[in-house]
Amino acid sequence: MRVPIALLWLLAGPAAFAQTSPQVQAPPPAEEPSFSACLPGLVARAKEQGVTAALAEAQLSGLAADPDVAAATGRQAEFEKPVWAYLDSAVSDEAVADGKAKLASEGSRPAIEAAFGVDRHVLVAIWGIESGYGRVLDDPRKVRPVLRSLATLACAGGPRVATWTGELVAALRILDLGRTTPERLTGSWAGAMGHTQFMPTTYLRHGLDFDGDGRADIWTSAPDALASTAQYLRTLSWHPGEAWGGEVRLPEGFDYRLADETTLRPLSGWRALGVTPAGRAIGADADEARLVLPAGARGPAFLLRPNFAALLGYNAAFSYALAVAHLADRLRGEPGFVHPWPREDRPLAADERREIQAALEAKGHPVGGVDGRIGPRSRAAIRAWQAQAGLVPDGYADAGLLERLRAGN
Repeated sequence: MRVPIALLWLLAGPAAFAQTSPQVQAPPPAEEPSFSACLPGLVARAKEQGVTAALAEAQLSGLAADPDVAAATGRQAEFEKPVWAYLDSAVSDEAVADGKAKLASEGSRPAIEAAFGVDRHVLVAIWGIESGYGRVLDDPRKVRPVLRSLATLACAGGPRVATWTGELVAALRILDLGRTTPERLTGSWAGAMGHTQFMPTTYLRHGLDFDGDGRADIWTSAPDALASTAQYLRTLSWHPGEAWGGEVRLPEGFDYRLADETTLRPLSGWRALGVTPAGRAIGADADEARLVLPAGARGPAFLLRPNFAALLGYNAAFSYALAVAHLADRLRGEPGFVHPWPREDRPLAADERREIQAALEAKGHPVGGVDGRIGPRSRAAIRAWQAQAGLVPDGYADAGLLERLRAGN
């Protein structure tokens, strides 16, 4: 379900529920007759994978498709909102105050940090962004039956059918193992579950019993959910004791082509180029980092260390990972970002982003596919065209770039 860590550096946007749900193309709505015809195949698949036949039949037979699920696949805020709008929601004053209260009131956080080496502030930040510190888990407007959601997705067609089917079978195995009840097996539109929103396959691999009651209960036990999250982050190469990175100041006349999201330099090397921390230290001189400008030359700049890649492993949206990192910093008492975001910028619609990509392709700058997603190859193409046109080569796709491409200059 996750993108390989080696590629996560190259990905690019209470927050929307279930941030850990995988990003997918919106499938066509599942029609009831085809959905009903699909269910026996799902039952058969579950049986082949070792799920008790009676349980699979009882849980899947008679299900109705959820019409809201297919529509939700195209509305993931962390991929669609401007990064500053996403941060405004995810790292609100309320989220900071509530997170500090959770850190002060519940005693398992230091023990989890000691056991797994994952910063407690990061774990609580994930908890806050994923489920509002658990508040949404009992809200029927936010959660829905996991089996119905996953069956709807598995029967809707499209390139991710095998993925959704695998998650559905994993959810049935959770019930078969007695880890929770059908009534409690609720989650997001994509089947992400519990305080920190694990997909069923992730739960089966990484779910832990930390509170000692004999069950790995991510639905009602915050200690179990946070410990499971800590263990999962360690498998995503979380480095104990290291910062995720931080905001930096760039010197006058900086060569923005260096902010290519991929080139690693030691912090001493960045400092030699005039790049300095805007706040706390980011690491030692020999530690390596990448420079990223999520809103171009007019927005904040960040040097990112390997722990940021671990956060991207949890959710492959840059906005999400930055929100977790920033909320964690705020929970430990650090201030907000120094450089303002270009809030006056108008967000581009998907068809406008595709238009930018198509124009760049036509000018000989490959973008890796005209899909409306401005990822690393698209930003590299933008930088190349900007440099050719005598513009600041920051790789930022905005309305001004679109207008220039339309004008052919």
